[in-house]
Amino acid sequence: MSASAKRTFSLPTEQADYIDGLVASGTYATGSEVVRAGLRALQERDAVLERWLREDVVPVAKAMDADPSRGIPIEQVRESLEAHHAQRVKKAARGT
Repeated sequence: MSASAKRTFSLPTEQADYIDGLVASGTYATGSEVVRAGLRALQERDAVLERWLREDVVPVAKAMDADPSRGIPIEQVRESLEAHHAQRVKKAARGT
């Protein structure tokens, strides 16, 4: 295991209770394990978000900057969404 650094944090009661419940249930041995697991999950989520931005969003933004005609006018988007919504409302009214 890598070196540890001690930290002290204040948590809202409901979060502290959640950690205590996970330890009491045996899911984790200590509160520190719960916090480490939470931080790992946060790091994984941030890495996925960063990768999505870098690989998907940035190239599309650059392509749109290079050729704005690739975009869909807002009026067309609105009309499409309104039509889609109207269809869903009709289906819901028919019970399908």
